[in-house]
Amino acid sequence: MDSQISTPPHKIIGVAVIWNDQSQILIDRRRPGGVMGGLWEFPGGKLEPGETMSDCIQREIREELGIEIAVGEHLITIDHTYPHLRVSLTVHHCQYLSGIPQTIECDQVCWVTVDDLDKYEFPPANVQIIQAIQDWKNRS
Repeated sequence: MDSQISTPPHKIIGVAVIWNDQSQILIDRRRPGGVMGGLWEFPGGKLEPGETMSDCIQREIREELGIEIAVGEHLITIDHTYPHLRVSLTVHHCQYLSGIPQTIECDQVCWVTVDDLDKYEFPPANVQIIQAIQDWKNRS
């Protein structure tokens, strides 16, 4: 018999660490139910065919939160495998430009300081993003 190990689907995700002028970061809470429901995350979404990472992040933030951002420097790329999914998170620093963050695709949004990130529960892959933000902040 042929035993094939099924590999989980792979998604490339553009992730935004959105900064405002008060040095706060925008996070959102996933809707309850479903995988990782109720956990906090850095907003973003799946890269579409033919899109640049910068275009993907801007589009996702517009669709999910209704705000405009400028995509800046690359912070970190994380490959993480969940039981049901493999993700490559490409994380960029972004600058908040305009609009009022709305809960279009999420349960709640919140501006937080870097020091407060530890008070929120994030999916496992996001722990490395938080560490990278803390390291970056300590260097700057």
